[in-house]
Amino acid sequence: MSLNRRELLRWGAVGAGAAVFSSAAGCAGLPNMIYGQTRSPLVPPPAPVQPSLPLAPAGIDPQLFQRAKAALDQHRIAARDWMGIVDFTRPSSDPRFHVVDLRNGTVESHLVAHGRGSDPDHSGFLERFSNDFGSHASSNGTYTTADYYHGKYGLSMKVRGLDWTNSNAEARAIVIHNAWYAEPEMIAEHGKLGRSEGCFAFSRDSQWDVMRKLAGGRMIYAEKIA
Repeated sequence: MSLNRRELLRWGAVGAGAAVFSSAAGCAGLPNMIYGQTRSPLVPPPAPVQPSLPLAPAGIDPQLFQRAKAALDQHRIAARDWMGIVDFTRPSSDPRFHVVDLRNGTVESHLVAHGRGSDPDHSGFLERFSNDFGSHASSNGTYTTADYYHGKYGLSMKVRGLDWTNSNAEARAIVIHNAWYAEPEMIAEHGKLGRSEGCFAFSRDSQWDVMRKLAGGRMIYAEKIA
């Protein structure tokens, strides 16, 4: 069979196109041949699993801690580095005044006495709160620290009550001070601390630590979880 010049050119163009198609197909398959696997669409890596944070720092009742955090927001406390939490559910023989570093969750716990009007039988357990004058009882609720002053127990610190349950704190002279009956030796001798007249009474060492961290309007939250 003989082909004229026009047919030769047409068949040459078809052959060239087939060669180009074959080459492109070969190139498209080249990565698969090199890497031995089929490419998949780009998929973002899974997000790292965030560790679940505890409901409260170690040694603090979770319900009490959540109430304290709510009080911090409710009263719009500006200082958010340190906070005091007093767990009056526990006896005076336990370190129940917790100074919490809100930045990293670390806790320092101290012995603290309650008012004699809150524990008339001196059992070591707080039985009731009162905001009344002359009650000599501890009051529950939210406090902020106020001014330093020199008084009966040396350098002490005033507190302000922010709730209806402790609104008379300043007028009742409820303060942070040290007292001989709040020293650790009292527990070794009597199994409990002595009683204040409603103040937060500490050992001398604990008082300094508490005042140093909570001065300047920082919050103290005191409560008993039923």
